[in-house]
Amino acid sequence: MAAILSPNLASPQFKADPHPFYARLRAEAPVYRATLPGRQPAWLVTRYDDVSALLKDARFVKDRRNLSTANGPPATAPWVPAMLKPLAENMLDLDAPAHTRLRALVHKAFTPARVAGLQGRIEQLCDDLLARVRRAGRIELIHQYALPIPTTIIAELLGIPAADRHRFHAWSARIVTATNRGPDMLRALPAAWQLVRYVRGQVAARRAQPGDDLLSALVQAEDGGDTLSADELLAMVIILLIAGHETTVNAIGSGILTLLQNPAVLEELRADPALLPGAVEELLRYCSPVEIATERYAREDRELGGVPIRRGDLVLGVLASANRDERQFADPDRIDIRRTPNRHLAFGQGAHYCVGAPLARLETQIALRTVIQQMPALRLATAPTQLRWQRGVFLRGVEQLPLAF
Repeated sequence: MAAILSPNLASPQFKADPHPFYARLRAEAPVYRATLPGRQPAWLVTRYDDVSALLKDARFVKDRRNLSTANGPPATAPWVPAMLKPLAENMLDLDAPAHTRLRALVHKAFTPARVAGLQGRIEQLCDDLLARVRRAGRIELIHQYALPIPTTIIAELLGIPAADRHRFHAWSARIVTATNRGPDMLRALPAAWQLVRYVRGQVAARRAQPGDDLLSALVQAEDGGDTLSADELLAMVIILLIAGHETTVNAIGSGILTLLQNPAVLEELRADPALLPGAVEELLRYCSPVEIATERYAREDRELGGVPIRRGDLVLGVLASANRDERQFADPDRIDIRRTPNRHLAFGQGAHYCVGAPLARLETQIALRTVIQQMPALRLATAPTQLRWQRGVFLRGVEQLPLAF
């Protein structure tokens, strides 16, 4: 059997079609020692049951400072500039009890009722964006539609002024597409610094004069006398700004691309819009806009999938592979919008299940429905092989999607 060579997991070429590589890993090396950009070793976990177990297992920690000291000295946090240190205390990178506390506080502000109340605004926004391009008969779907929807909604939700919103994608795109290579990290630092400085100003303004927005609600959120500190607020807002739109952009863009590549499914949805909620779940499974779950570290020596993992090893659950695992999903490489059950892992699982999943689902459903209803004869305006995929380890989506209608 030929050795499996680790590809560049962050390259656009790999992102264009990662699934054959993951299928081979599931068959031959379901827990595989890979090399990330920057030559960092990591274990890729590719089978559904193993990924699910990893995401729910408290013995795999998000914060390296929580590694067991039984078999080695305490771990130290990696160096970051002082200006950016508060970002390390974000909910995504913490373990219980700190994570549990922050999640309870954000739930106080990010309520189901607040999300449900956004439906009319999302519908209006989708209509307005398509109206702008209708006469042209062409649209670049990512920057003219998929990106403005979640960017506008999360900014409005937080109370960010409209004049500032165009800067958020530039900042967040630089941050989330940075790999752990030195040059990439250095190029991301100015964007991170600008975002931190801006958000600090917004938090200070809400403390002085609260409004009817999510940022004010976060400032005022309280649980048993506990509130978010200034640094925790900063980290929380930045995570919501970045995670609140980057993944949804990819869900909308990849969802439309997949429907165009499966015209029978697209026509089925046009004929019966009631199928759309199930179709969105299937597209989330099939496209996996978050390709790889964020970092986890083995708290102590243990086994996963029969492979020995050492204390401190970096372990990555490959959501895109788990969502195509033939052991969990029948005919996983085929779109089946009536698939049931559909226990995909697109939003993760366990304690770190995506807090913004209801909003992402709502935005994606409305965005797809509006395109399907208002754009007959929609088609790609370039060859599929000419599409360029975003670089980066964790997310997967196209940079541009030119369409004609």
